[in-house]
Amino acid sequence: MNYETLEINISHRVAVLWLARETVRNAFNETSIAELTQAFETLGRDEGIRAIVLAAKGPAFCAGADLAWMKRMAGFSHDENRADAMKLATMLRTVYECPKPVLARVHGDAYAGGIGLLAACDIAVAAHDASFCLSETKLGLIPATIGPYVIRAMGSHYARRYFLTAEKFDAGEAYRIGLIHDIAPAEELDGKVNELLGALMLTSANAVTEAKRLVRDLAGRPIDDSIVADTAERIAQVRVTEDGREGVRSFLEKRKPRWVAEYEAMVAAEDGEDEEM
Repeated sequence: MNYETLEINISHRVAVLWLARETVRNAFNETSIAELTQAFETLGRDEGIRAIVLAAKGPAFCAGADLAWMKRMAGFSHDENRADAMKLATMLRTVYECPKPVLARVHGDAYAGGIGLLAACDIAVAAHDASFCLSETKLGLIPATIGPYVIRAMGSHYARRYFLTAEKFDAGEAYRIGLIHDIAPAEELDGKVNELLGALMLTSANAVTEAKRLVRDLAGRPIDDSIVADTAERIAQVRVTEDGREGVRSFLEKRKPRWVAEYEAMVAAEDGEDEEM
């Protein structure tokens, strides 16, 4: 599928999804929101994809809402605004619930909705010189649709500060409060992302999907009888899957599990084809 606002490159079972509205610092509009929703739905269903990297062209990761889009919204009725906001909320949920691991590669500015987008990803890595701002209150607005994801990432304690003050903060602070998982010099950012992808390729695709669901379902729940029974049932189900049985067998037999051997063979074959070309 061809996109107006995105570019997608697939290699070695990794899809790199580039935000490609660099002239407006990758700000959201109706088209980019719809295309992000469609892209993550499509990639999430693709059995040939093991991981997704969300990256951005140009000087910024994402500057939030596009000014032209905001001007149009200013004239919307309440019902029109709600319908428009639901599209953004749906896109963020699609990223958050994507069955594939999603890594955000953050550089430059990540403002407002851009922070919501990276917070909806599973892992976020930022360049040392990246900057962040939940700027909504400066505009008389609130970070509502992105709120569930940002609060899960940085916690309510820090959300109270940065939601209210709309202060800019740097990558070091974003790391300290848990919004991002790691930071690296700009020239080493791709290396850090590749390091994480390498770790993911040693895992079972099915186990990763179930582990993502486990985190979503358990976060914030009290440890009671229902959660004890739920987790016991989950591990029982996973143990009898093909990957569960293969993983245990390969460990006991001191060999690589099937998915690692298959991935290594695929990479070797693809690299060989590239050399011939």
